[in-house]
Amino acid sequence: MYGRDRPGTFGLKVRLSEEHWSFMDGYAELLVARGPTMTGHGDGAEPTGSLHIVDLPDTEAARTFAYEEPYHRAGIFESVLLCRFRNVLGRTMWEFTDAVDDYGRFLVIAMGESAPAPVTSKHLIVHGELLSLDGETRLGQAALVEAPDREAAAALLPSGGDDGRTEAHPWRFGGRPAQDP
Repeated sequence: MYGRDRPGTFGLKVRLSEEHWSFMDGYAELLVARGPTMTGHGDGAEPTGSLHIVDLPDTEAARTFAYEEPYHRAGIFESVLLCRFRNVLGRTMWEFTDAVDDYGRFLVIAMGESAPAPVTSKHLIVHGELLSLDGETRLGQAALVEAPDREAAAALLPSGGDDGRTEAHPWRFGGRPAQDP
């Protein structure tokens, strides 16, 4: 699930963060990846969306997750991309071990029905195919990657079609902030 934030909802998102994290706590054992997309990297960056890859049993559970999520219920998301995700790497973001200093992290979404060439890079954090919720139609692919910039990130995951619909969004590892003792 990738929810793109509606402009002007940052304050509401901050106010609902505890409710959001409490909702996510109920899915902790099922999460493959999570985190916000951002306006850029660094301390001044603000969220532009929320990504959650969750290993759920069926379409109904996916819809419940996406549409009962507190940010969605509050109207923060302008749009929601909800797809089945076939985890090509078979790992979670927490199992990624090849971090490179000074590289940014990005969510890359490449839409297109044709199968792309296999992607291999030590900079892939999580990578998978995007399918319709019923699993019948290939929609594209998505990856969380580390790269020196947005263009390099997008180049790691070329689109699977002739339309060139590849997006790269600055992204951060997500999760409940650590509590001070």
